[in-house]
Amino acid sequence: MALASVLVNLLVAGLKYCLGVFSGSLALLADAVHSTADVVSSASIWAGIRLSRRKSKMFPYGLYKVENLAALATAVIILLAGYEIAQSVLGAGERVRAERLPYAMAGVIAISLILFAFSRYELKKAKLLHSPSLEADAQHLTTDLFSSCVILVGLAGAYMQVKFPLDKVAALVIVVLIAWVGLKIAIDAIRVLLDASLEFATLETVREIILETPQVSKINALRGRNSGRYKFIEADLSLKVKELERAHFVANQIENRIKSQVANVDCVVIHYEPTQKTSTVIALPVAEDRQHLSEHFGEAPYFLLLTMRSQDGKLLEERLLDNPHRLVPTGKGIKVSEWLLSQGVDEVMAAKSLEHKGPFYVFADAGVVLKTTTERDLDRIKQGLTASSPSANSAKDPRSS
Repeated sequence: MALASVLVNLLVAGLKYCLGVFSGSLALLADAVHSTADVVSSASIWAGIRLSRRKSKMFPYGLYKVENLAALATAVIILLAGYEIAQSVLGAGERVRAERLPYAMAGVIAISLILFAFSRYELKKAKLLHSPSLEADAQHLTTDLFSSCVILVGLAGAYMQVKFPLDKVAALVIVVLIAWVGLKIAIDAIRVLLDASLEFATLETVREIILETPQVSKINALRGRNSGRYKFIEADLSLKVKELERAHFVANQIENRIKSQVANVDCVVIHYEPTQKTSTVIALPVAEDRQHLSEHFGEAPYFLLLTMRSQDGKLLEERLLDNPHRLVPTGKGIKVSEWLLSQGVDEVMAAKSLEHKGPFYVFADAGVVLKTTTERDLDRIKQGLTASSPSANSAKDPRSS
């Protein structure tokens, strides 16, 4: 793509120079100098993209920022080209050949069409590839399009022998446009080179992906930066997981989801620590009479949530909730399991074993303890829970139930 830009800029620069000599338009000759600078900038971007893909022992994080350096160099060239246009056009006398202006105007229109078509195509590719240097080059070509249109106005004024110096006014407009785009590209490149934070929208997307994970109790810190077209993200999390192997598994799941849902993420670093819980939330499926344990899990009309103090097993709170997924036609067990996870459940006590069923795997991945009981009376179950010692209520792997 960048190599194609070099070829297009070579073609445009040659056409502008020939038209400038043919018509005597200083604005066209100055813009030919501008387009020649474009050739240099496009070539530097092409080289930057090729270099940015390489990794080595000296550069283990890659040379991605070479693209941003190329974008910064492009911005400098844009600003220098604007200065050259101001110097060439405003500091010289008028020598336009009126009889040749129609041909020059037709040539400028053809150049404008070429620039418009290619700049739109390159910008689309840049967005698709998330390449800052290609995007900078596409914006640069857009300034060429604007300058060509402004030059066309100046040539038309000269052809109609308008006394007002439209050619010089056109040059001033071109200089302002070029300076604005050049400064914007330079600022964007410098932000990345100085490791400025990722944009708010991207960080919020990453935050939502992390918080969707049931085992995450808190995000302590979330940072991100750009390097070329790629993103580097770092998160510090508190997990509701005790085993190191389980915590590592959860961290890998989060990393994979971020990379699949956020474009061009090169690296995700997750630091995690276990959450020190002072209480345990136990869920029980409740029958229609609200006094007995339900024989069914997904179809239970209610769920009783008991919050027990971990230190001594004291009942701190109890909540009876309607089952929101009781009447769904399929997959109600899995939906109920996910809903209970959103309620912060640590243990589930059921009348029948859930082993090898959908809810079992949902709870197992979240580290929720599964227990079965032969008791059906809710008051006796609560008495048994409060009477038991803290050690009897300690968490265990759901697969051992």
